[in-house]
Amino acid sequence: MIDTRAGAEPAAFSRTAAELAAAGSAGIPAELTTSGHLIYNSPAALDFNSPGAHGFGVKRAGLSVPGSIMLLISPPCCGRNTAALSGPGRYGERFAFYEMDERDIVTGRHLARIPEAATAFVASRREPPSAVMLCCTCADALLGTDMERVARKAEARVHLPVRPCYMYALTRESVHPPMVQVREAIYSLLAPRPKIAASVNLLGSFAPWAETSELYALLRGSGVKQIREIGRCRTFAEFSAMAEANVNLVLAEEAQAAAALLAKKLRIPFVGLRRFYAPGRIHHQYQALSRALGVTLDDAPLYERAKGRLATLREALAGRRVCLAVGSRMNADPFELALVLSGAGFTVTKIFSTVQPQDLFFLRALADCSPLTRIYSNLSPTMAAFPDDEDAPDLVLGADAHFYYPSLPYIAWNSEEQPFGYDALLRLTDALLEKLGGVS
Repeated sequence: MIDTRAGAEPAAFSRTAAELAAAGSAGIPAELTTSGHLIYNSPAALDFNSPGAHGFGVKRAGLSVPGSIMLLISPPCCGRNTAALSGPGRYGERFAFYEMDERDIVTGRHLARIPEAATAFVASRREPPSAVMLCCTCADALLGTDMERVARKAEARVHLPVRPCYMYALTRESVHPPMVQVREAIYSLLAPRPKIAASVNLLGSFAPWAETSELYALLRGSGVKQIREIGRCRTFAEFSAMAEANVNLVLAEEAQAAAALLAKKLRIPFVGLRRFYAPGRIHHQYQALSRALGVTLDDAPLYERAKGRLATLREALAGRRVCLAVGSRMNADPFELALVLSGAGFTVTKIFSTVQPQDLFFLRALADCSPLTRIYSNLSPTMAAFPDDEDAPDLVLGADAHFYYPSLPYIAWNSEEQPFGYDALLRLTDALLEKLGGVS
């Protein structure tokens, strides 16, 4: 917490990697978690803290199903930022609003009116939609609304699939947070189909994975003929064909529950992968995937190239002390990436991220090579006292870290197109090498 005693200088709370590693999972300070304190919505956190906010929040994610429409059920204040979705992708044209008033909240009368509203919304469309998504907010979370039951009633009226998706910030820290649930809702639309042996789905992101990723070439080289992902589906028929897959590759942890649902409902087994930046971890993961699929994924040339690129980065940093601040709003695990970049020669002075028990694996390794790296949480109220000029780094990585050092060279590394594998490492090191040319 911020020290408000007379004469005390307010300070942002932080712990070093060595302190966190020594404390273990039971000793993670409440200030570095999101459930132990009030949330500080600084500009560094506003773009991601709400499950309805920037990027693929619940609302935009629910509309990733081609041809779907969404009825947003909320008080006016909860739907105010939906206008931001009227840009690229024309998501705004696929929205309608049921604005709850005080009587709805007190009596629950809106629950009987939602099927009627969904019917009117469907009837207003020039072409029949593929599905109707009912997006509800914390108001219904507090009311304890059984939105699944409401969705079934609406489905009986509109004769289309209707699925609820929950923009519940209150459940963000639960075992079933909004971005997990919305993936389940989306993939529950798939119906059983005969399996095609050479067909694979990539689950995890709503945006496409980078076409330059070697994952595609490795899979095709092993005999896979069809690779599908929701970010590349242009029609509902293309999306529905994902039910033909012989295996699902889960590239983001938030899609694990959806993959488990498809395994039970459609008999599609799944294999979990992670986005790593250490060449050795990427290589071992591909070898494990080879064994799981019973194929050969020859990544040896790529493995050597990735190690060579890190060696080039290490040479560029030889004899220099380049301090780096790493954020968490980017396409990487901040602790794994900080560990890789520390090994490449950067002095990682700060990491802006919450800390979970599973992060300690990388934090312990980071403590061995960079014990003084300090970890801050963007969401801690103490960050209101964070200095923007004390012990400033030379280079900043991550859009949230850039908020604290807006005048310094930075790499956002948070594009919607998702990098993966060796390709992600190569592209990031290219960006780092370019930035190093301007760092004295």
